[in-house]
Amino acid sequence: MKVLIFDSGVLITLSMNSLLDMLVDLRKVFKGKFVITREIEEEIVKKPLTIKKYKLGAIRLRKLINDKILEFPESLGIDSSEVRKVSYDILKQTNSIYFSKNHPVHIIDTGEASALALSKILRQKKIENIIAVDERTTRILCEKPENLREILENKLHTKIEEKGQIDKDLQSIFFIRSTELVYIAFKKGLIEDQSKDMLDALLYGTKFKGASVSGSEIKEMERLSL
Repeated sequence: MKVLIFDSGVLITLSMNSLLDMLVDLRKVFKGKFVITREIEEEIVKKPLTIKKYKLGAIRLRKLINDKILEFPESLGIDSSEVRKVSYDILKQTNSIYFSKNHPVHIIDTGEASALALSKILRQKKIENIIAVDERTTRILCEKPENLREILENKLHTKIEEKGQIDKDLQSIFFIRSTELVYIAFKKGLIEDQSKDMLDALLYGTKFKGASVSGSEIKEMERLSL
């Protein structure tokens, strides 16, 4: 069993690029489950349903849940209350690592923390998993936490103090972005138009709709597709 955990940002990026059908096709060839937490559901469906601007996207994403393309932790025998508890601990610990002028710097939100929590629980159960997340800070926090303080200082234009460390368990998490998901779908022939122009449009579509990916990374993906 393999599990791909989705953060809200990736699903929103795919929705805004009209690529939810691609996600359905990916699920058909994926030997495992696509999973979201209840907190992610709140961010992509329940809250947006109350806002006219985002209602259509929320309805489309809700259909993926109803069709069981996206499932909940319970499908893996994990109670959402357990995810919520671990998520709270991650939020509390992570958002008290960095300080600016004696005030803690907010690093991650509830949805991201819940994805990290589910990944941690799955790894404890020896279930292979990866998190689909577009947000740069979350990935750096887990992959290269030693670089995050400098990034925060450049972003916030202020001195940042580090008063704690990231949970070691979170440093073994693997991540994938919407950009890589699109690339995989293209390589597997799940995109009808297999032209170079289409691949270029798809990759840059994710970049401009929320994925933290550089132009050089996109060029490398395009080179590998030749």
